[in-house]
Amino acid sequence: MNATIRKIGNSEGIIIPKEILDRMGLKAGDTFEIREENGNIALIPEQVDLAEQLKAARLGMEKYRVALKELAK
Repeated sequence: MNATIRKIGNSEGIIIPKEILDRMGLKAGDTFEIREENGNIALIPEQVDLAEQLKAARLGMEKYRVALKELAK
C-alpha cells in the first residue's frame, strides 16, 4: 500500500487508511512515537498505563463527586 506526503495546514503528513486503523484498533486522537529504524519510519502507538488512567479517573470522580451524585439520581 502506498501513501503520499500531503500538505496539511503549515505541516505535512500522510493519511493512514481506515482499514489499517481498524485492524490495529486505532482512532483519531491516538498518539504515536515516531522512530527512524534502519532507514525506515516506524509509528509506535503510545501505551497508556492503566494505573495512570485509574488514578486520573479517581481524581476526577473525587473532584466532581457532588455533581456525579446528582446525575446518578
